[in-house]
Amino acid sequence: MFIYRHDGRIIVLLLYVDDIVLIGNDTSYLDSFVATLSSQFAMKDLGALHYFLGIEVTTTPSGLFLSQSKYALDILQRAHMVDIKPISTPMALRSSVEGDSCPFIDVTLYRSIVGGLQYLTMTRPDLSYAVNSVCQHMHSPTVAHFGMVKHILRYVKGTLDHGLWIVRASSLTLYGFSDSDWAGCPLTRRSTTGFCTFLGANCISWSAKKQSTVSRSSTEAEYRAMASTIAELTWLTFLLWDLGIPQYSPITLFCDNISALHMMVNPVFHARSKHIELDYHFVREKVALGHLVTWFVPSRLQVADLFTKPLARWEFHALCLKLGLSSRLSLREGINHLSTSSHPRGQDIT
Repeated sequence: MFIYRHDGRIIVLLLYVDDIVLIGNDTSYLDSFVATLSSQFAMKDLGALHYFLGIEVTTTPSGLFLSQSKYALDILQRAHMVDIKPISTPMALRSSVEGDSCPFIDVTLYRSIVGGLQYLTMTRPDLSYAVNSVCQHMHSPTVAHFGMVKHILRYVKGTLDHGLWIVRASSLTLYGFSDSDWAGCPLTRRSTTGFCTFLGANCISWSAKKQSTVSRSSTEAEYRAMASTIAELTWLTFLLWDLGIPQYSPITLFCDNISALHMMVNPVFHARSKHIELDYHFVREKVALGHLVTWFVPSRLQVADLFTKPLARWEFHALCLKLGLSSRLSLREGINHLSTSSHPRGQDIT
């Protein structure tokens, strides 16, 4: 990604192999920039952005709708599961991978489907935790593991028209939610880190990942999750600065573990914290310098729960709405009244 800023003009160029996306806040200046590129390289201007690397972009007066419906359908066809019965959640609330430990015969198929699902999480944060769970068995999948993959595909089948909504009328305040599932892996007893970051009302990044070491307490697991979230927020701060969106106020991080929050203001090491010194100092330094503010959030309002554990159907769908996930059908009225004249111009060039 290349960023040009001069005299209030901003141009952002995103390049992948021979595909380019351009966006800027000055239409005439952007046109002259495209003309200059065309004089030096063989290019074709495809106009307003509609499709880029498998991501479909629908523009409405309210913002953008990002989806991967065609890509998701391709994954179902690859798995020969186009006609399967849909299901309401991507992962069973109580699942046991030890139910059938027979090795799965077609390892290549397993890896191909799971790899495709990984890219699908680019616009589907609701799949992150389930996909991360099946990714942990790439080396030696079993029949039970492939059963988990089929469960995800059944959910994808019922939500082909779902995508991520990017709202135009939103603030530019950066904040995040951090959570962990202590000793959630029954085999290694490692915890799972989950976080999501927001720019105003828009969810812009998320992660569900198993921690690299075993945590001796839920406080330690939460603290390591907070450190990972703060590292992400720090990187986003620098990126937003380059895009001309500086964060003048401290970044807010929401966590639902009171003990982990208390460690922020207690500079004394004790038996529960002396072995996590690096993460401890990293997080405390951000707070001490005034770059970060931490707040307690009740577990029922913890959005990052979606990335750490399987959830009941009603809770799962409630959190999906908070992340900005919706169906394409809800945008039909807005699509019929397309108006992009007041929006920064986006172009897809090949």
